[in-house]
Amino acid sequence: MDLGQFQSQTLWILIVAFIIALILAYAIGANDTANNFGTSVGSKVLTLRHAYIFGTIFETLGAVLIGYNVTDTMRKGVVDINLYNNTEKQLMLGQISTLAGCGSWLLVATLLKLPVSATHSVVGATVGFSLVLRGTRGIDWIEIGRIVLHLDEVPLWGGILASIFGGLIVALLIQLFAVPRFRKALTNNNYPFMKNQHPINGINANSSGLNTFHSYNSGVQDDQRAVQTEENKSDVNIIQKLKTKIKRILLCHIKDDFPGIGKLFSSLQVLSACFASFAHGGNDVSNAMAPLVGIWVIYRDGYVSETAETPIWLMFYGAFGMCVGFWTLGHLVIYTVGEGLTQISPASGFAIEMGAASTVLFASKLGVPISTTHCKVGSVVIVGFLRSQVEGVNWGTFRNIVLSWLVTIPVAGLISAAVIACLSLIP
Repeated sequence: MDLGQFQSQTLWILIVAFIIALILAYAIGANDTANNFGTSVGSKVLTLRHAYIFGTIFETLGAVLIGYNVTDTMRKGVVDINLYNNTEKQLMLGQISTLAGCGSWLLVATLLKLPVSATHSVVGATVGFSLVLRGTRGIDWIEIGRIVLHLDEVPLWGGILASIFGGLIVALLIQLFAVPRFRKALTNNNYPFMKNQHPINGINANSSGLNTFHSYNSGVQDDQRAVQTEENKSDVNIIQKLKTKIKRILLCHIKDDFPGIGKLFSSLQVLSACFASFAHGGNDVSNAMAPLVGIWVIYRDGYVSETAETPIWLMFYGAFGMCVGFWTLGHLVIYTVGEGLTQISPASGFAIEMGAASTVLFASKLGVPISTTHCKVGSVVIVGFLRSQVEGVNWGTFRNIVLSWLVTIPVAGLISAAVIACLSLIP
C-alpha cells in the first residue's frame, strides 16, 4: 500500500485524534493546570482572572520550550511501538483509545472537584489498549513503575523531595533577597518586638517587676525572704504567662502572618506560581500530545518511527487546549487545592509552589513524566500539617483525593480498553 492510499484510509483517524486530543488538553487544563494557582488564589494573593492570565502565558512557554522531552518518553517508553510494524492502523486506533480514556476520566474528576494525575491517566489508558491488542507483550513495566513510583505515587515522596529541593532554593533566595527587605519592612512598621518593649502585653524589659525578680535572684537579706517570696510568686506568674504566650505564638496554629510578612511573600508567591505553571506546561503537555504525536507521525510517514521529532506546532495546539480548559473549569479544582485542604498564607504558599515546581522542572529536563498533581497536593498537605498540626488539614478531602488517585490508572485503563474493543470492530 502506497503512502497516498494509506493516508486516505486513515485520514478519519487523524481528524478524530485531533478532536479528542483537544478535549484531553482541555481536561488537563481544567484539572492539572488549576493545581498550580490553587495556593495563590487560596492565599488571596491572586484573583482568578490574574491566575488565568499568568497561567496562559507560562503554560504555553513551558509547553513549547521543554514539553517535547516528556512527550518523547510517553510516546515511546511505555509500550514497545515496534510491535505494531505493518499494523500501523491498529496503533493509531490504540492511541485514540488512550486519548479517550484519559480525557473521560479527567473530565469526570474535574466535575467532582478532585485533582488527579494526568500522567497516571495516560499511562493507565495506554496499558489498557495494549492489553487488548497485544496482551502483556511490549509493555515496559519497569518504565511504568518508574513513572508511577518515581516521585509521586505516595504523596509523601512529593512532599519530602519538594521540601528538600524547595528548602535549599528558598533558603538561598530568602537569605539573599528577602531577609534584608523583611528586616527593613518590619523596622519601618515599628512592630513591638523591634523595640525595647516586650511583644506580649506591652511589658517593658526594664519594668520594676522584672528588676525586682532580678534583684531577688542576685541575693536578698534573710529577714526579707517572706516578703520577697510573695513578690517572686507574682513575678513567676508573669514570666510563666509570657512563656505560654510566646510558645503559643511560635508553635500554635498560624492563622495570619504579620502584615509585613504577607506583603513581602505576596510578590514572591506570584513568581513561584508562574514558575510552577512553566514547569507544568513543560511536563504535562506531553500527556495530551504524546498519543497525537504518534498518530501524526504514522499518518505522515506511513510507518511506525521511534526517531521522529515532536513538531513544535503540536505543542502550541496542546497548550491552547489546556489554557481554554483552565479558563472555563479551572476554578473547580483551584478551590479544592487552595482552600479545601488547609489554610494557606502567602509565605506557606510560596514554599509549597517553589518546592513542587522545582521538583517538576528538574524531572522535565530529565524527560521523566511525573505527576505535578501529587507533588503539589503532597506539598500542600505536609506544609499544612507542619504549620497547624493534625487539625490544620482537612483529612476528609485529602482522603477523597487519595482514593481518586488509586482508581485513576484502572479506570482510565478500563475506558481505553472498552474504546479499543469497539474500534477494533471497524473494518
